[in-house]
Amino acid sequence: MRLVEEKFRPILKELEQEVIANDWFDPKTVYGWFPAQSEGNEVIVYDPEGNNGDPDAQGTELLRIDFPRQREGRLLSIADFFSPKSSGRMDVIGFSVVTIGSRASEVTQKLFEAGDFTKYLYLHGLSVETAEALAEYMHVAMRKELGIDGEDAPDVRDLFHPEVPRLALLLRLPGVSQPGRPGEDLLAAEAGGEDQRAPDRGVPH
Repeated sequence: MRLVEEKFRPILKELEQEVIANDWFDPKTVYGWFPAQSEGNEVIVYDPEGNNGDPDAQGTELLRIDFPRQREGRLLSIADFFSPKSSGRMDVIGFSVVTIGSRASEVTQKLFEAGDFTKYLYLHGLSVETAEALAEYMHVAMRKELGIDGEDAPDVRDLFHPEVPRLALLLRLPGVSQPGRPGEDLLAAEAGGEDQRAPDRGVPH
């Protein structure tokens, strides 16, 4: 603990000040709500504009996300928590994608190429954790918007599932990749393997 307080916290504070002074982080986020149903292990996501204002009407199918079943324990799939297509009922799912911008990747790459590996690792770690914090902030905000922020499972292990949507799937949703939206940076992140700095979240209800 003494090492953390005396050595690493001053390094973190100095790095945070440098990030702010040089605008290395450019956080952006976009989120939306979509009608959804399940079919087998798949969650079907529909166009919210294609149901003519009827929340139970089936609009145009945008994408399907496959959630393989757990191999042990309760053998659940995330799709189990959505109304099946055969029921005629419509559920809702929210998605958010965030990014801290491409500048962080550019700076860390320059540090690596210059051989400044210590600072490279510090900045890389800070950028990844900042992106994760932004994603968690949006996740909480969305759950509050739905009024379900007090319904989390008492044991975090009850929430675990080994499979999550790939970033490329969420980029197909309307509006995510429009100019000036996070999708611009996210497309580059996915292509370059940098999606640690562009995490995504889903909120089923």
